[in-house]
Amino acid sequence: MARTTITSQQLADHVKRLGEEHPPIRMESIDFAINDPDTVRERFGAMLDYLARVELEVERNVKELDTILPNAPEVDVAFYRGVWADQELQHGRILDRVKAELGLPPAQPLTEVGTPVKALGVIAHIQPIQDVVRCVYYFTGASTERQAVLAYSALIERLDELGEDALLNTVVQPIKRQEPGHFAFYQMSATKVVGELRPWQLYLARQLRARTYELVGTHHDPVYQAQMGRVSDVLGFGSDPVEYAREIGRLEARLLWANSQGMEFPPYVLAAIHEGRRLAAEESAKAA
Repeated sequence: MARTTITSQQLADHVKRLGEEHPPIRMESIDFAINDPDTVRERFGAMLDYLARVELEVERNVKELDTILPNAPEVDVAFYRGVWADQELQHGRILDRVKAELGLPPAQPLTEVGTPVKALGVIAHIQPIQDVVRCVYYFTGASTERQAVLAYSALIERLDELGEDALLNTVVQPIKRQEPGHFAFYQMSATKVVGELRPWQLYLARQLRARTYELVGTHHDPVYQAQMGRVSDVLGFGSDPVEYAREIGRLEARLLWANSQGMEFPPYVLAAIHEGRRLAAEESAKAA
């Protein structure tokens, strides 16, 4: 099957539309009324904390991208600095305000760039290596945004069941509406760069992706991995981890791995899901 051709102009036009059509959500537009704060806090407090932390870690993400993409294309910088960061940070602020309404403490986002990222930044000045890093960045972003859409969709269903219309209609729905545009940018960018990489670069991108893959916000830290495991169970993803892996891994299975041997998702995606749920179960057993 012929690969879709994506041009730099198409990417620039997409980023421009995102900025014009989806400005950061105004705090004044939010209705923070909560009908049953005790139930919302008990059922979704930990999940809201996780989502708020991840959204607020965008400031750290921008520092990381500046480090590993020292010669990033203009359209990438326009996206992650000019559009994506402002939208996502506002998501985090809104979710943190919801937490405050529930009597929960503020999220504690990580702010410092880690040593592995700094080390990668040293060799990323070599352009062929930076192209490999960009490829992995696009697939990381696509997976992250797909996880976000699934999480917010599941949360919408559960808030609807509780009759929490204000949270549903003025918090979660507006946040969710902004995520698919981000995913589209990563999908288009990944499609473009995969078609430009040489065979050795594509091989290196696959190896780097397989060795560094993580679910959003887990940072290869058992504490965060366990938190993500609990969040996935709260949202119902634990009942069918294979389908969840398929949902968040199908893009890179198709583009990065060319659906090798009928691959529906890379095995490292399901392994990360299982590891988070295993650590969450261990924590629950210790607390019992």
